[in-house]
Amino acid sequence: VDELYYNSPAGVLYDQALRYEEGSAIVDSGALAVKSGKKTGRSPLDKRIVFEEASADDVWWGKVNVKLEDKSFLTNRERAVDYLNTRRRLYVVDGFGGWDPAYRVPVRVITSRAYHALFMTNMLVPPTDAELSEFDSSAKRKPFVIFNAGVFPCNRQTPGMTSSTSISVSFKRQEMVILGTQYAGEMKKGVFTVMNYMMPLMPKRELPPAERALPLHASANIGKDNDVSIFFGLSGTGKTTLSADPKRDLIGDDEHVWHSKGVFNIEGGCYAKCIGLTREKEPEIYDAIRFGSVLENVVFDEGTGRVDFEDVSITENTRV
Repeated sequence: VDELYYNSPAGVLYDQALRYEEGSAIVDSGALAVKSGKKTGRSPLDKRIVFEEASADDVWWGKVNVKLEDKSFLTNRERAVDYLNTRRRLYVVDGFGGWDPAYRVPVRVITSRAYHALFMTNMLVPPTDAELSEFDSSAKRKPFVIFNAGVFPCNRQTPGMTSSTSISVSFKRQEMVILGTQYAGEMKKGVFTVMNYMMPLMPKRELPPAERALPLHASANIGKDNDVSIFFGLSGTGKTTLSADPKRDLIGDDEHVWHSKGVFNIEGGCYAKCIGLTREKEPEIYDAIRFGSVLENVVFDEGTGRVDFEDVSITENTRV
């Protein structure tokens, strides 16, 4: 690795994406349009959780949380690290999952794509200069590390693999390995997976459930009287649209934690569907598409830079 970009600002990551990542362009709003390759959505059937004694009784095993042997995880990890080590340039992003200092989780992303770094710079809670010490090797708490080698496939012959794509998580090692998919949403959901595991055990496992934290796949906003509204729903059911109310302040559009003292957002930004998006329908989201934001898999006019949010020729899952 010749060049390492650490917590780089948007301008630097724009430059890197435009230089080295085919299909990247700046559109008329100032946002960076990118392509995620073959995968334009998440791959839930390729997600695995390492079966480890410490967490075995805390995971609901089944079709969603599929067991993976530690040896297979280490094989994927070595493959990912070897690939990343062959790259001329890498991008590292340090940030937090969660805004509440008492509950947040430090997260480090290591990736070969500038667009992934910009995406996670937006989606993680940014640390202050003083808080960067929490990511030092001497810090008391090890950050959760995402090795994103999604440009490179996994080995289909590795036990537990069902395709060339693999998203695997080890709670014991506090690591996630991505192979065979460049879709940025896998990193976002990886952080949510970790929060789903950790939050119900906080602040202490011994406490009754009502006194522990509850992670939610939900959006939330707050009114002038400190009244919080929570909107539950799966992807595409309207959480972002409903929470973006001009008369209320947005807390977040997708992932939150509810504990005895209130509600906090897990994320630092929003990841919204933009099929059919117009300023009239969703002005807050539309106006947020500007310099520093990422448009994923949208179609735009190369001459004018104007985005056609109705065009789903690449995917219906266009994102910003």
